Amino acid sequence: MLTGLDQPTDGTISLNGEDITRWTPARRSHAGLARTFQHGHSFAGLTVRENIEVAALGVDESPAVARERADELLGLLHLEQHADQPAAGLPHGAERLLGVARALATDPRFVLLDEPAAGLNEDEAAEFADVIRRIRTDHTEGVLLIAHNISLVFDVCERIYVLDQGELLAEGTADELRANPEVLAAYLGHG
Repeated sequence: MLTGLDQPTDGTISLNGEDITRWTPARRSHAGLARTFQHGHSFAGLTVRENIEVAALGVDESPAVARERADELLGLLHLEQHADQPAAGLPHGAERLLGVARALATDPRFVLLDEPAAGLNEDEAAEFADVIRRIRTDHTEGVLLIAHNISLVFDVCERIYVLDQGELLAEGTADELRANPEVLAAYLGHG
């Protein structure tokens, strides 16, 4: 709903105080809202570099800017060794990073990361945490992370909203939620 792929049945969605509930995904992207997808969505027949460039072109950047942005993101996300490889042949961790690169190629103000560490091992997830921190610090005004990896969420998020069966269960900092008995029972198996 945040990125416009689905419409809410009730309520509104705002971006910097402006109601964007009925905006198309393209309009939201042009306004600075980007997202990754839980299941890839890269162009399998294009190279990693081309996938990143296409994302920049999608928000009306020139081919020169798209190429420059791709080069920057390949370096930022340590994807240089895969730059000329088709997206279809990427290892899982690199595929996840490509999704982030495609989102960042649109030069977003806010980026929604949908289960970006799904399927990553502990070492890869720890490296991904560093990527999320760099994105938040150097490339966007904000990151919204949707994840079931509690360690990752507690590690990188300043403010956490815990949902249970589609309802808000609790909100707070990692320390506050670690001490919340309802969160412990629902997600950490305590209680």
